[in-house]
Amino acid sequence: MRRLDGAAAIPADLAGGIAALGNFDGFHLGHQAVVGRAVDRARAEGRPALVATFDPHPKAWFRPGGEPFRLSTLDQRQRWFAAAGADAMIVFGFDQAFAALDADAFVRDRLVDTLGLAGVVTGADFTFGRGRGGDVAALAALGAGHGFAAETVAAVTLDGETVSSTRVRELLKAGDARGAARLLTRPFAVEGVVQHGDKVGRTIGYPTANLDMADYLRPAYGIYAVTGRLADGRVLAGAANLGVRPQFQPPKELLEPHFFDFAGDLYGQSLEVALVERLRPEARFDTLDALVAQMDRDCARARDVLRAPGP
Repeated sequence: MRRLDGAAAIPADLAGGIAALGNFDGFHLGHQAVVGRAVDRARAEGRPALVATFDPHPKAWFRPGGEPFRLSTLDQRQRWFAAAGADAMIVFGFDQAFAALDADAFVRDRLVDTLGLAGVVTGADFTFGRGRGGDVAALAALGAGHGFAAETVAAVTLDGETVSSTRVRELLKAGDARGAARLLTRPFAVEGVVQHGDKVGRTIGYPTANLDMADYLRPAYGIYAVTGRLADGRVLAGAANLGVRPQFQPPKELLEPHFFDFAGDLYGQSLEVALVERLRPEARFDTLDALVAQMDRDCARARDVLRAPGP
């Protein structure tokens, strides 16, 4: 699957495509409905299926230095879009010039002149252009004037509530990893490069593969049953501490998975860690022996969680 710059002319073989437009952070059920509709429409019309997203997220661009909130990276979204059947991902670089485009200029300059789209599909709450001046009604009107059809997909609900990235974030911050996974259709996962730490874990029989949380949302700190996906496709089972490690000084925020029955060097390798279930909050213990005893219990419980059939 190709990744394209939304400011550059689209390759000839991808011109005239149908594009899903949105941030698609986390690619939850609602996002999947929008992209799925774009792919279905493209296939029915014999056109390329495209997904256009924004990077950085507009919220991060307008509020730099704010609390981390991202649910996914571009690399993760690219894999998900490809699995959904899209032919290419288009990335609109969100900067001062892009933010200054009004609704008409965004449609004319980017969607028509640059991408040559034949149609777009969005969620019902999609907005665009300077000051979010355009909505789905404006997009439909502008599209008609430029010769392409704009389609809106209604919000998806689950258990009577609208599925949204905001709701996913709320569940993760409350420690409800399984609740978030129902909306995402997969566990929330952090991807990064394994870094060197202070190597305390290996001295107590629990070596860990440390990941920086970077711009990801911070779920509730605690101990989680996790899986880890390596670059070669192998999937490992384990337990992880997410937090600041109150047992050790100085405090340092990390995601520290320990993988069961694994002996290998992961330093410098790409790793994606999925948070399956939160087992307990972080805690400080009176002695190192008490910590190790609790870790033994945590790992036993994590094994049980990961062996159990999914919902």
